[in-house]
Amino acid sequence: MRDHADAAGLAVIDIAERDMDVPLSELGVRQSHALGKWFAAMPEAMRPNTVIMSPYVRAVQTADGIAGSGGVQASTARHVDERLREREFGVLDRLTRAGIVERFPEQAEARARLGKFYHRPPGGESWVDVILRLRSLLDTISLHHAQPGSRVLIVAHQVVVLCLRYLIENMTEHEVLTIDSTDDVANCGVTEYRLRGPHDASAPTEASLELVTYNFVAPLQDEGTPVTTQPDAPVAPR
Repeated sequence: MRDHADAAGLAVIDIAERDMDVPLSELGVRQSHALGKWFAAMPEAMRPNTVIMSPYVRAVQTADGIAGSGGVQASTARHVDERLREREFGVLDRLTRAGIVERFPEQAEARARLGKFYHRPPGGESWVDVILRLRSLLDTISLHHAQPGSRVLIVAHQVVVLCLRYLIENMTEHEVLTIDSTDDVANCGVTEYRLRGPHDASAPTEASLELVTYNFVAPLQDEGTPVTTQPDAPVAPR
């Protein structure tokens, strides 16, 4: 819908619900089950045993689909955490690029000048604001979910995934925006980190998270499920 509205030169993306209330599409449900089957094919000790999800309906439903297909351990703890919510767009919510230029030309100019990493629309968030809330989330995970054998599954949104990469991998603004410009994060795409500690010969002297896969979509392809990147709910340009 976002691409259609942009192509048609529309100012506003027509959708009735609040972004956080939009449910998964039928395809989104299929994608969540495909990912759940991929996890279910692993030995139980390798499956997630903690799930932390955005409060958005589509994120909770994605987590439900994964669990319903046997993708998590039987005793898995589930937590809804508002710090994983999508980036908030404030006055730019549901506006296309053309709509922003038409209705808020000063915001279009500010975004062009500052860049999307630092630009904060009125009532909304910049990428930096998202990063600030995710710093405390990582502290929470480290404090409560970092025991030996822990496998934490986070179900969230595109900007959140990229901002977590920025934090975990100690990236620069340029590095994370370069990744963002290369491709969109696929729906139910897997980004995986593995904890390495001082007991690993090739690891640093302190424990660290090592990127294993990013935007991995083989679980969907293996089930013959189409891979998509567009959200079920349209939003303003990231």
